[in-house]
Amino acid sequence: MNEKKTRELLRETRVEVAPETFTLVSVRHEDWLKLLENPELSPRMTAPFMIFKDKFETTLLLDDVDFEKIRYAVLNAKTESNFRLLTFDIELDFNVVGFLAEVSRILAEAEIPIVALSAFSRDHLLIKQMDLAKALKVLGEYVADA
Repeated sequence: MNEKKTRELLRETRVEVAPETFTLVSVRHEDWLKLLENPELSPRMTAPFMIFKDKFETTLLLDDVDFEKIRYAVLNAKTESNFRLLTFDIELDFNVVGFLAEVSRILAEAEIPIVALSAFSRDHLLIKQMDLAKALKVLGEYVADA
């Protein structure tokens, strides 16, 4: 039953691709504090971005424009670039089980690596630019619009 519901939700889903290219940045605690001290290094509000802090690091997802703006302030940061952001444009209730697992399975079978992100009501994926066309083709078989 749950698998059927997940597939039905996928059939209702549109996949949107953000026009920007993104970089994931792993910032040390000291560098994160320096970024906070300088408001000019804050992301613009015109492109998607993410900040996630855990006990190990602060992770930033920035489009290329915002990353170039902070690059000099985070010279010791680990980075991974050339991501595209895919958004599953369907609001998911908190009782939905397996939506992202099914998407991950579909892309894993096509040997497409992902970085999964979740917002309050929608799931997102980071896909390398070189895998984008293949990912959209594969997902297109399962979603309403890719």
